Amino acid sequence: MFSEKLRVIAAIAAAGVLAAGCASQQGDPSTAASGDEKITLTLNLFGNMGFKELYTEYEAAHPNIKIVERTSAYNDHHRNLAAHLATGQGAADIEGIDTGFIARFREQPQHFVDLNQHGAEQLKARWLPWKWEASVAKTGAQIGYGTDVGGLAMCYRRDLFEKAGLPTDRDEVSKLWPDWASYLEAGKKYTATKPEGAAFFDGAAQIFNAIVGQAAVGYYDTSDNVVVASNPEVREAYDQVLRAVADGQSAKLVGSSPAWNTGFAKSQFATIACPAWMLAKIQDQAKEFAGKWDVAAIPGGGGNWGGSYLTVPAQGEHAKEAVELIAWLTAPEQQIKVFGKHGILPSTVETYEKPEVTGLKHEFFNDAPIGKIFTTAALNLKPQYQGPRAGDIQTAIRDAINRVEEGKQNGDQAWQQMLTDVERINK
Repeated sequence: MFSEKLRVIAAIAAAGVLAAGCASQQGDPSTAASGDEKITLTLNLFGNMGFKELYTEYEAAHPNIKIVERTSAYNDHHRNLAAHLATGQGAADIEGIDTGFIARFREQPQHFVDLNQHGAEQLKARWLPWKWEASVAKTGAQIGYGTDVGGLAMCYRRDLFEKAGLPTDRDEVSKLWPDWASYLEAGKKYTATKPEGAAFFDGAAQIFNAIVGQAAVGYYDTSDNVVVASNPEVREAYDQVLRAVADGQSAKLVGSSPAWNTGFAKSQFATIACPAWMLAKIQDQAKEFAGKWDVAAIPGGGGNWGGSYLTVPAQGEHAKEAVELIAWLTAPEQQIKVFGKHGILPSTVETYEKPEVTGLKHEFFNDAPIGKIFTTAALNLKPQYQGPRAGDIQTAIRDAINRVEEGKQNGDQAWQQMLTDVERINK
């Protein structure tokens, strides 16, 4: 896994070196096709971003446009994008970028169409201010339009809670855990009487991400200095989740792995840190448990985990049409549709005042008022600065926690190896 991360970083770094040599291969927006010419626009994404239903609508209004979506695993997607930018070929017309990687890619705005040259300033007010700023390069170029934000909550299985003697009403469940210490204390009670084979949470790395996501400072300070080793909140969260592992609260599953997917279907855990985009994953993997899942407040009361951007690589041949498409896909009207269908939380400010968002309930999740829960979480969060390789650092810490859960290292050994990995990442 670490070697894979190094390949990602090397490819991204190489992109800056090869920029001049690839300039002749980059598409010129002024030469984009127009009129009745048939155009295929490709999107490279990761996971289910909720756009598929929208493509038909857009194609109907633009008969000369055909949209093709290609998806791949999270790490594979970002590694491939870095390689395509480095070589000046192979990128899709539109590329999704996760919030954990946007800071790294915005360092190389020459590889992306500057959306400011296509009216982005007129659209700026659409987004939460911190969402907009996160994709602005130091040159002032805007490389991406925001899709969703995480908006943290906690999803839980009502039936498993009932069997363990815990409350099932979402308001009562929220009262169980005003903070993370209380959440893990509830986990001890659950574990003492849990149904066989059903741990309290899915995996320690996922809980760690949620805890650190609420910290004022994460892996970087605002001067792009890595502060993993010196930030007490990072080490405290690490120790906290490993104590829970020792207490038997974890199903020891790696997020987004095949085993994790199976864990939903086999009821291997009762709670999961739940950014809004997680709702779609739960529905996909746990179809037979509709109505048994519910959504409560996240410990700590706010936070963000994840969220993405749509970008237009400069090497594309149809930049003008691609920019028009991403502006439409990320417009408030479309973000509302995606939220209603998939529960993926909008990043556009005006949607938080729309009754179709704030009043939305989700039948699969026992009619939970997900609109109210997730918009409240998003509005309560305090934006955390994301440095250039925040996504890679998060992966290194995830791997360290996984090594402990697999019994390969103890907590201190895994921590020390992680610090070495992080140092290599940032060379």
